[in-house]
Parts: sequence; structure tokens; C-alpha cells
Amino acid sequence: MYSVEEFDKQKTKVLKYILYKRRTEQEIKTKFISTIPEDILEDIIQYLKDAKYIDDKQYIEKAVNNFKLLKNLSIKELTYKLLSKGLSKSDIENYIYENKEELEEYEQNSIRNIMYKKQNSMDIEEIKQFLIKKGYQKDNIVNVIEEET
Repeated sequence: MYSVEEFDKQKTKVLKYILYKRRTEQEIKTKFISTIPEDILEDIIQYLKDAKYIDDKQYIEKAVNNFKLLKNLSIKELTYKLLSKGLSKSDIENYIYENKEELEEYEQNSIRNIMYKKQNSMDIEEIKQFLIKKGYQKDNIVNVIEEET
């Protein structure tokens, strides 16, 4: 068992880390597993979840919104980026399922943006192959190419 002082000291360290930038539960575990005893770390994480400082589902939503503002990504690339943060595959899949129309539209807009940027240096077939390699859905690629040509 550990003291309240020890818990508070370690909790403050973790709080500073997550208040600087939103983090996933897995990111916190990875960062502190070697410096905070496991029993304290588990209790801190539970405390932070209860206090809503850590909410992986909300993290997914915010991360996707940031990606949508800043990057052209396929839904598959979004998924990989979220998985790399240690988020649960089922939470990610549920988010994608619940926001399918919006994400399809985002993917199509990303395809348009990439086509526009690449049109001077690549022909349509090269762009298509590039998009497929990036994980864009073939249906979306075909639909956008048909609309744009």
C-alpha cells in the first residue's frame, strides 16, 4: 500500500503531462510505467477516468476533428493513427460506424484535394494508384474522379 502523499505527488506528475496535451490511457501507461509503481499508476488512471481527464472515446472524436482540419487522410489512415495512440480497436470502429457519412465525405474531400495537388505532376492513373496505396476506398476514388472529369 502507498500513502496519500505519494499518490498525490504522482498524480500531480501525471496531471501535468495530460493537461499539457490530451493523452490516451495507453500513452499515460507507456510514459509512467517505469517511474511510478504499477498499483499507484492504475489508481491514478482510474481517478483520472472518473474525473473525466481521460476519456478515450472523447479523445477519438477530438483527434479526428483535428485531423480533418489539418490533413488529407483516408479513413484507413485515420484508423492507423488512432490505433498507434493505443486506443481500442472497437472504440475506433464504433466511432467510424457512427460517423460513417461524415467520414466518407471527409475522405472524398481529401481525394479532391490530393487530386488537385497532384494533377500537374501525375496523370489520373498514377493519382489513382497513389490514393489506393494510401488506403482510400476504391468507391470513393472512382466517384470523385467521375465527378471531377
